[in-house]
Formats: sequence, C-alpha cells, structure tokens
Amino acid sequence: MDIAHEGAPRRLRTLPTRLVNQVAIVADRAAERALETTGSRRHHYALLVALREFGPASQADLGRRTRIDRSDIVAALNDLAERGFVERSPDPADRRRNTVTLTAAGTRHLAELDQRLDGAQDELLAALSSPERAELVRLLTKILDDHARG
Repeated sequence: MDIAHEGAPRRLRTLPTRLVNQVAIVADRAAERALETTGSRRHHYALLVALREFGPASQADLGRRTRIDRSDIVAALNDLAERGFVERSPDPADRRRNTVTLTAAGTRHLAELDQRLDGAQDELLAALSSPERAELVRLLTKILDDHARG
C-alpha cells in the first residue's frame, strides 16, 4: 500500500494530524474496494443509513444529517431512485418539496453494503483487538464531538 509511514522521518510518524490523514487514506481505499462492485458509493451508503435510522426525510434534511452537499445529494438520490432503492413523493405538509423513503429493495441493498463495509472495518483495524477498536472509536468520537461543538 502506498502510504508515507515506513521510512518517513520520526517527527512525521508521530504527528497526530499526519497519522490521522494517512489512516484516512487507508480507510478510504478499504471502503472503496468494499463498495466497488455494488454500484454504490459512500454518499449512497450515508443516505440509505440516514433513511433507515430516521425514516422518510426531505432532501434538505438528508443533507443536514449527512453533511453531503445539496448537488451531490440530488445526484445520489437520483441514482438510488433509478435503482429502486428510494422513492420520492410530494411532502403532504409542503407540496413544494419531496419526501424520500427507503424501499424494501433499498433495505436489502443497505444490508449488503453494511456487510461489505463491516469487512472493510475488519481490514482497516486488523492490527487491533476488539477492546482497542472500541477505544479507537471512543477517542475519534471524542475528538469529533469536541470539534462539532466549535
């Protein structure tokens, strides 16, 4: 794998910002490989997960929940709708906007994506024990929560 760690200067190998960036590269590659043959990408997965967890939502709500840019949301939802994984229907409370709903086919596709991405997690975290994995998630969440509060 072409990452800049082994053989890099010690100072670079100990900078948290650099380490997180290098791990992100490895993580992105693992996720891309996991999704490669599914026709879906990370935006698709994020939207399906949000619909599964929170139920039907407007495109704007999905954008806020997933932090996906509005133009990317439209393209991803168009693709998911064409594949029968989501349905759009007029919002009864506001006919100017659509409500997006996860379909049964979308639920099945999400289960496949979950399984594949579980494998990507295992690939990424192979060097860690189960308690170490939980601790890593806890620490990363703590950092993100702190930055989200601004």
